[in-house]
Amino acid sequence: MTSFIARLPGGPITKAAALVVALAVLGAAVWTGIVVFGPDPACGKGIEERGPEGARECTGVTDGSFVFAPNLKEVSARIKAENERIENEPHVSVAVVLPMAPAQAFEQRKTLHQVQGAYLAQYRANHESNSKKPAIRLLLANPGRSHAHWRPVAEQLGTMSQSTNDNLRAVIGFDVSTATTQAAIGHLTRERGIPVVGGPITADDSGNSAQRPDAYPGLARVVPTTTDQAKALSHFNKGIDPRHTLVVEDIRTGDNYVDALKRAFAERTVGSPRAPEQYRAPEEFHEEGTTANAFDQMVDTICTSAAKVIYFAGRPVQLRQFVNELGNRGCTEKKYTVITGSGASTLSSDKLLDWDAFRKGVTLQYAAVAHPEAWTGPKAPATGGSAAAFRTLAELATGEEIGNIGPVELTDSRTITFYDAGLTAITAIRMRDDGDPVIPTLSRIRDAWLRLHGMGKVDGASGWICLDNYGNPYNKAVSVVELAPDAPGRIRFVGLAWPTGRPTPADCTASRTEAGASASR
Repeated sequence: MTSFIARLPGGPITKAAALVVALAVLGAAVWTGIVVFGPDPACGKGIEERGPEGARECTGVTDGSFVFAPNLKEVSARIKAENERIENEPHVSVAVVLPMAPAQAFEQRKTLHQVQGAYLAQYRANHESNSKKPAIRLLLANPGRSHAHWRPVAEQLGTMSQSTNDNLRAVIGFDVSTATTQAAIGHLTRERGIPVVGGPITADDSGNSAQRPDAYPGLARVVPTTTDQAKALSHFNKGIDPRHTLVVEDIRTGDNYVDALKRAFAERTVGSPRAPEQYRAPEEFHEEGTTANAFDQMVDTICTSAAKVIYFAGRPVQLRQFVNELGNRGCTEKKYTVITGSGASTLSSDKLLDWDAFRKGVTLQYAAVAHPEAWTGPKAPATGGSAAAFRTLAELATGEEIGNIGPVELTDSRTITFYDAGLTAITAIRMRDDGDPVIPTLSRIRDAWLRLHGMGKVDGASGWICLDNYGNPYNKAVSVVELAPDAPGRIRFVGLAWPTGRPTPADCTASRTEAGASASR
């Protein structure tokens, strides 16, 4: 700018005058909204600050160079180092999409575990696969809290999928089933053609089906749907008398996970003498709101019912509030079992949970998508999963070679789920025919989902992942767990359950009848 000003009509001017003019031009540019130097780089390369005043956060995609939250510092550093190590090898990128900096402490721990799982899958692929190609570069993509800024981040990922430098070939992640995450997955798969492997997204309508086979073209899931979880729990608890059941449900709309639980539990409680007890959680369901007050009054009503088993259709914060109030019930002589879905997996790390409730006659049982004892115990079935697959992850997670990624926790299922999601994406990326290029096309990876069953199944740490024709896991094992009353923080394994009522057959492929029934949900 100075050299331009120095040649203004009228001859040269002093540096001081040039500076004055330059500052005036810059001020005018700012005043008129012209961006002179580009986006504010405060958040780092590929990252942009978004959101309203007072709630702005750094969103976008990083290779580990930018740290979204303090508890991600160690694992981000290891991801960055691994990405730099393989940068001169033929490689593709896999992006993890999650709210990377949630406000709640228990959500922060959940995010850490999920990112750790993805890194462990990357490390195994690059170090323990007989040098198979392409190498895997891992990216962290933050769409903001509640996925509020998913669209610009999805557009950024779409651009990277077309870049020969980035070679983005799959997205893994999304850990809640909501309308917002559905929109994000729909954009990535339909508009951008990017294969997606979901994390713990379980709502039935968050996937494909016979009625909507191309709702999310290129989406695969590694965890059982909410309906499959409810079926597995029903088979596991065959002796429950519907006359002694009651449903407690959130009446908010637009929460696909909660809606799926309500439908599934309605089917399981036909014959219950009472209508569901209802409450309304805050629209931002991570917030406390006033639902604890509602549960205080609700518990008095429950005490007058014949209920012994309570099916809870709601999110973790509200589940914790309900369990706390149930522990303080007036009818202390009555015992209750609360049954719910896999969303409860974060409850064990919620510091506000009153563990005394479990010593006062309350049992919380839920369908976990994984547990370390599922395949390592004496009663593990011969099919549906393997101890060897779990031990591969466990040994990797405790080995010194992976570097410091923070304390690794396997019992809450989150690390295992994201490790399996990464493993599934990498299996599809490396599934090649003779003559195929090392760097696969997006369409070839999408088509690879059709091969991940039978002998081509993914031997996940959570159990076999045998995809049906719609990208859903066939008869995926469900770990039935309870929170242990004698050890706060401990998740106690109760047993394995199956959506069909029996372990997955050795051929790991849905029959025509089963595939039709599963897809029609």
